[in-house]
Amino acid sequence: GRHPMLPRHVQRLGRDWITHWNGSQILALNSPLSSCMRWAGHYPPWASFPLPVSADFSGNWRFPSFFGPWRQFPNSNWHLDNYTQSCCFHLPSPSMKSEGEEPLTKKRRLSGQDDTSTSEQETPLSNQKEVSCLSVAQNEEKHGSKKGTIKRHWEYFCQQSKTMKIGKNKGSDQSSTESEATFDFTVMSYNILSQNLLEDNSHLYKHCRQRLLFWTYRFPNILQEIKELDADVLCLQEVQEDHYRTEIKTSLESLGYHCEYKMRTGRKPDGCAICFKTSKFSLISSNPVEFFRRDIPLLDRDNVGLVLLLRPRFHCKANAAICIANTHLLYNPRRGDIKLTQLAMLLAEIASVAPQKDGSFCPIIICGDFNSVPGSPLYRFIKEGKLNYEGLAIGKVSGQEQFPRGQRILSIPIWPKKLGISQNCVYEIKQQQKEENAGEKLEAAKPDNTQEIVIASEKLSSKLRHHFKLSSVYSHYFPETGIPEVTTCHSRSAVTVDYIFYSAANDDTAAQPGAEDSFCGGLKLLGRLALLTEKDLWTVNGLPNENNSSDHLPLLAEFRLIER
Repeated sequence: GRHPMLPRHVQRLGRDWITHWNGSQILALNSPLSSCMRWAGHYPPWASFPLPVSADFSGNWRFPSFFGPWRQFPNSNWHLDNYTQSCCFHLPSPSMKSEGEEPLTKKRRLSGQDDTSTSEQETPLSNQKEVSCLSVAQNEEKHGSKKGTIKRHWEYFCQQSKTMKIGKNKGSDQSSTESEATFDFTVMSYNILSQNLLEDNSHLYKHCRQRLLFWTYRFPNILQEIKELDADVLCLQEVQEDHYRTEIKTSLESLGYHCEYKMRTGRKPDGCAICFKTSKFSLISSNPVEFFRRDIPLLDRDNVGLVLLLRPRFHCKANAAICIANTHLLYNPRRGDIKLTQLAMLLAEIASVAPQKDGSFCPIIICGDFNSVPGSPLYRFIKEGKLNYEGLAIGKVSGQEQFPRGQRILSIPIWPKKLGISQNCVYEIKQQQKEENAGEKLEAAKPDNTQEIVIASEKLSSKLRHHFKLSSVYSHYFPETGIPEVTTCHSRSAVTVDYIFYSAANDDTAAQPGAEDSFCGGLKLLGRLALLTEKDLWTVNGLPNENNSSDHLPLLAEFRLIER
C-alpha cells in the first residue's frame, strides 16, 4: 500500500530535466503516465502555463507538494504570448557548471533501457543505423526510404519559387532558371562546434560515443552536409582557427566559395566565418567587429562579429548590394547586459555599412548563435526594433533560464558613453550629424524648447532602438501542434538559439511585423529547410550523432532580392 520513493529524475526537479504530465491525470495522482514527450493544447484554469502531456514515469507516485492550484510559480514573469499557445516549460539547471547529472532520455539510452518501442540497447556503433535528421511530416511516411532514414524537408512560401532539391539535382546556374529578371539565393547559418570547445565541455556530450567526437570523424561529415545543402552564402560559428587555416578554408574554396574569417580576440581559438559563392556574389567590403574593449570593464568578453557587403552578379542594378552579418553572442545566461551591448555593437556596424546613396538601407541578413530563446527580451528587440529595459533583470534578457539566479537590474544606460554607440544602436558620430541637421530645423521652428528636449531625452534613456525591419526565417513552433522547434540538442538542453533574421520586402507574406521600413527594396522569403523537435533528435541520439557532427542544426533559407 505504500507509495514507492520518487524516481531520481523527479527528485532533480528544478535542476536539469523537463517535466511532463497530462492535465487529465492531475486528479488521478496514482495513475501511470504514458511515454510521450509532447505539449498538450489544454490546461486547467488554475495553471499559469500550458501543461505538458507526459513523461515515462513508473507506476504509482505522488505529485510534489508544491504543484497545484495553491502555487503558480509567482517568480515567473514569462507570458503565454511569448511562447504561443503551447510550449516547452523547461526548468533549467541553476548551476551551469554542474556535470554530474544527465537527462533521463540519455540515461536510458546509455544504460540499455527501452525508451521507445524500438530497442535502445547498446550495440556496436558500426551496426547502428543513425540517420542524419528527422522530419515531423516525413516521419509518418517511411515507405520508399531506408529503415529509420528520414531527412529534413523544404517548406515553401512562394508558389513561383523554383523547385529546390538537396543534393545532386539542385540547379546552381541562376541564368538558366525561368525567372531571368530575379535574383534568388540561399543562406545557411551553422554553428559547427569548435573541437576545442567540445573538449572543454565534454560533460555536454556524455550521450555520444567517443569516436564520434574526434575532429577527424566530424569534419568530413560537416563538409558533406555543406556540400549537400549547397548554400550560396555560409555563416559559420565556432570555426576553430587552426582547422580553418589548414582544412576548412581550402575545402570551401574548392567548392567555389570565397571565405572571410574573424577569430575571437582572447584565448579561445575559434571565430566566425562568412563564405559566399563567387559565381553569385562579389565582395564590396569586409568589416570585422570586436566586442572586447580594454577600457570598458563591461566588455571583457572575446566574442566577435563579421559584416560583409556583397554585390549580386545577376539581374540587378549596378549599385545593388546585400549586407550579410554573422555573430556568436556571449553564452552566460546571467549576463544579459553584455549580450545587449554586443548586439548593439553589431547593429551599429551594420548601420554604418548598409546605407545607400539615397539614405535607405540595402537588404540585410543577420545570422548567428544569439544564445537567446524565442520570446526573450533580446529576441523581441531584434524583431520589434525597440526595447524598454527599465527594471529588467539581467538574468532574464536571454530567457535561457526560466528562473534565473540573481535579480540584478540592468543599469541605465547599459553601456558607458565612451563606447561611442547611441541608444539607437548607431555610432554616435553619425548620430550627432543627424541630430545637428535636425536641430537646425528644430531651432528655427522652436527657439525656446531646449528644456523640453532635455526632459524628453531623459525619459527615453532606458529605451533601445534600431532602424531595421527584421523578420525571422523560422517561426520557432510547429503550427499544427505548437511543439517547439530546436536548433541545438545535447546532454543539457534542446532549444532554439540560432536564427536567420532578414529585412523583409513589403510583399513578403512570410514576414512578421518589424521596425521601420527604410530599406531599398528588401528580401522575399521563398523557402526554408524545416527544423525538428527535441523528440525527433533523440531518436537519433541527439547531437552530435553518427551523421550530424555538430551539436547544432544548420539553418537554411532561400531568398529573392526585391529592388525598389
